Amino acid sequence: MGKVYLVGAGPGDPELITVKGARVLERADVVIYDRLINPKILEFAKNAKELVYLGKWHGQSEKQEEINKMLVEKARRHDVVVRLKGGDPFVFGRGGEECEILRRAGIEYEIVPGITSAIAGPAYAGIPVTHRNYASSLAIVTGHKKEDSALDLQDIFRAVDTVSILMGVSNLEDIVRQALEAGLPPETPIVAIENATRENQRVIKGTLSDFPEKARKENLRPPAVIVVGKVCNLHEKLRWI
Repeated sequence: MGKVYLVGAGPGDPELITVKGARVLERADVVIYDRLINPKILEFAKNAKELVYLGKWHGQSEKQEEINKMLVEKARRHDVVVRLKGGDPFVFGRGGEECEILRRAGIEYEIVPGITSAIAGPAYAGIPVTHRNYASSLAIVTGHKKEDSALDLQDIFRAVDTVSILMGVSNLEDIVRQALEAGLPPETPIVAIENATRENQRVIKGTLSDFPEKARKENLRPPAVIVVGKVCNLHEKLRWI
């Protein structure tokens, strides 16, 4: 019986994987990796016997069942199995669900945290998600709905200074509507960082009043991190890319 490592690959820049993550990949017999993994990170897995792509798009719940089954099967046949996830395994990465499956199957596992794009994306756009003068609180939220529930962000917009939203491009208009209905002024700045930390990173900035139209004109596409709050005004001043 082997051991499964749930490794966070970081937000996209291959140099942002942790030292421990890279070392675990070097020891891996099997790597099961997600859709948003930068291929350069797989170069660390130079001794792996198998590299298995099991990326899934939003809504493919059956794909998750396939991943769960494969993790158990591979761990029963190999010593070191790496489940390689974009960002951090426990930040909207379903890492908790996979650990539950492994626990029930009696398989040993270890979590190797990664850098989440919810923080690294804004940083690569020159946006500090907290700032002593502008933001003393931060919320990281998912921007897509569950299949059987409504997306409800109004309480979050009322409660915190900076909201960093993952997987929100398809529901951008609803997110902006909820921010306005929560009482945020129309001139509140909002930024989307597309392909955050990668060579093709792109930043689109606006306000709640004009951003949906601006995003359409700029053809904003996932993956992107959406940030709402006064800290977005620091983008022009602090951007370094």
